[in-house]
Amino acid sequence: MTENIREIHLVVRENQQEAQKQARQNVMRTALTGQVNMADIAKARGLVLRERENSIFSDAWVPLAVLFLIIGLVAGRQPTMLALGLVLLLIVGVSTTWKNLSLLGVFYERRFDRNRVFPGEPIELTVTVSNDKSLPLTWLQFRDELPIAIDNEHAISQMSSEITGRYTLQNTFSLSGHEQTERTFTLRFPKRGYYKLGPVTYESGDIFTLFTIQRDHQYIDQLIIFPQIYPLEELGLPAKEPFGDVKVLRSLFTDPIKTQGVRDYQPGDRFRDVHWKATAVRGNIQTKVYEPSTGMTIAVFLNVATFAKHWMGFDPELLERGVSVAGSIANYGVQQSWGVGVYANGSVPNSDQPIRVRPSRSPEQLAHVLEALAAVTEFATGSIENMMLRTSPSLPWASTIVLVTAVVTEEIMVALIRLKEAGRRVVLISLAEEPPPKGLGNILAYHIPASAPAFQKEHKPSTVTEAALGSIPAPEPVGLEFELDDTN
Repeated sequence: MTENIREIHLVVRENQQEAQKQARQNVMRTALTGQVNMADIAKARGLVLRERENSIFSDAWVPLAVLFLIIGLVAGRQPTMLALGLVLLLIVGVSTTWKNLSLLGVFYERRFDRNRVFPGEPIELTVTVSNDKSLPLTWLQFRDELPIAIDNEHAISQMSSEITGRYTLQNTFSLSGHEQTERTFTLRFPKRGYYKLGPVTYESGDIFTLFTIQRDHQYIDQLIIFPQIYPLEELGLPAKEPFGDVKVLRSLFTDPIKTQGVRDYQPGDRFRDVHWKATAVRGNIQTKVYEPSTGMTIAVFLNVATFAKHWMGFDPELLERGVSVAGSIANYGVQQSWGVGVYANGSVPNSDQPIRVRPSRSPEQLAHVLEALAAVTEFATGSIENMMLRTSPSLPWASTIVLVTAVVTEEIMVALIRLKEAGRRVVLISLAEEPPPKGLGNILAYHIPASAPAFQKEHKPSTVTEAALGSIPAPEPVGLEFELDDTN
């Protein structure tokens, strides 16, 4: 049985490859004449996944109609038989032609008012359908694959979509020639993540619904749902100086972005700090003088492992709390105008690479951090302690390393102590049921249990990142034109 299945899959793959090859040849051939078929272009690019035609007629109906005509003529032009044969031929001809033209010039488009939101926030989906030809369509049906049910759908469908991660949005239209219509729906995603919308199946046919044609089209959109973030007070962290007093450090380091002036070169100055224009004007080497740094840099490390050993599985709720805490800390750092970066030993979907967002004070940094955290999966690419030790040399020396973890192992404790002894500022945030173990010395440690106010179900999170959302541009609407007949 297994061998048979493999053979079937091989045949299907070869047929798809042959269809794409034939479509590419048709595109090259028609490009020379200036008449390009959009269906061939879609097939050549692999956008048309599958095509099916259905009919309630059998192949014997046309010969049967011809037989009726012959009998009518032989029987002395009997009106009944002639009329029956002519009607059958007329129906088959009109229906077949209508079916072949039904999907020409059909245009389907999704638009979103925004494509990045927090859990529970609404996304407005607008579906636009147009018939760009003179032939009217008595019926046109679209089935769009969504990851979650739309608002106002009955509870069973919503529950089923949350469990399976699939929902079919079905729309049926009746369009006259050169008509366009829109429908609007609301989506609400309860959990963070990257969500894919599509593909879309479209179907139409003749006015009698005797012949139908159906195609599956690779029309994919992506929505990003950020992790939920909270003010630090709701997590039980100090609202002021949660990562230690940094007033002394602010006068010891300079900001290489802001230049205060120039001065004569002194032994020990870095070659890259030489101001060449001022040197040319004054005739002796001048060095840039930078303003003192007005903030600090934090590197947030997220441990996706929720148990001491990876083979023990993972706790989904604990992982989500860890992601939210990491995002909340990053949000706080951005509010303080700090340089913020995030590192996680969890891979992005369909990849084995860990997540790394280098520290930056860019206005879009919070958006980059939240996008990275939205993609975190439970699959650990390696131990968090090794990731911290390998990454720390590339971090600014004045940066603070903040570790968010649901489990504190001996290996993690050793890594934190090594970083502290090397002169690093280290902060541990534990989400375990028990407080962090003793033996960490003077390392600053916090405990955020499941009973924290932010994690209670009746609690409504108050996010303060609307400004960050405003800095994330929504993509331009992408239309999908299935076919267009240039002769119309």
